[in-house]
Amino acid sequence: MIPALESMRDSAAESPTAKQNVVLAIVVGAFVGGTVNILWVCIQEGWDIPLYIAAGLLGRRAIHGGAGTWVLGLGLHFFIACTWATVYYLASRKLPFLTEYPLIGGLNFGVWVQLFMLLVVLPHSGLHGTEPITLYGLAVKMLVFGLPVAYSVRLCPSASFSTSGSVLKFCVNTQTSASGPLEKTNAGIFRVLVRP
Repeated sequence: MIPALESMRDSAAESPTAKQNVVLAIVVGAFVGGTVNILWVCIQEGWDIPLYIAAGLLGRRAIHGGAGTWVLGLGLHFFIACTWATVYYLASRKLPFLTEYPLIGGLNFGVWVQLFMLLVVLPHSGLHGTEPITLYGLAVKMLVFGLPVAYSVRLCPSASFSTSGSVLKFCVNTQTSASGPLEKTNAGIFRVLVRP
C-alpha cells in the first residue's frame, strides 16, 4: 500500500463516513455471525442455550431462569459477537492481509475465538466449566462466525481522509465485481473545500 494512503487510512477515525462504515462492518459481521452461530448451537443443543450464556454472568441458578434470563443470554451473546467483530476490525487495520484474504483470515479468526472462549472465558465464567476442544467445534466457529465477520469487514467500504490546508481529501475504497471474486480498487480522490 502507498504510504500516503496508509496515513490517510490511519486518520479515518475523524471522518463521520468512516465511522459509519466501521460501525456497519462490525454490526453486520456480529449480527450475521452471531445469528448463524446461535441458531446452529440451538438447533444442535436445544433452545435453552441463551440460559447457559446468561449463567456465565449470573451463575448456575440462571439455567433455570425464565424469559428475562433467556433474553439476557441472547443479548450477552450478541454483545460478545460485537466485541469479537471489533477485535477483528481493529486487527485488520494493523494487519491488512486480514481484509485482503478474508477466507484465510476468517477461518483463522474462528479458531482463535473458539480457543479463547473455551480456554479463558468459560473457566472464568459463572459456570466455571470446561468443554473439550473438538475439530467439530473449531470448524463450526470458523464457518459460522469467523467467515461472516471477516467478509463483513472486507466488503463494507472504508473511507479515510487527511487534511491539507483548506482542502479535505477523501480516498474511498470500494468493492467492484470483476469477472470472478470481488477486487479492491481505489475509486478515486475527491477534494472538498473546507470553509475556515
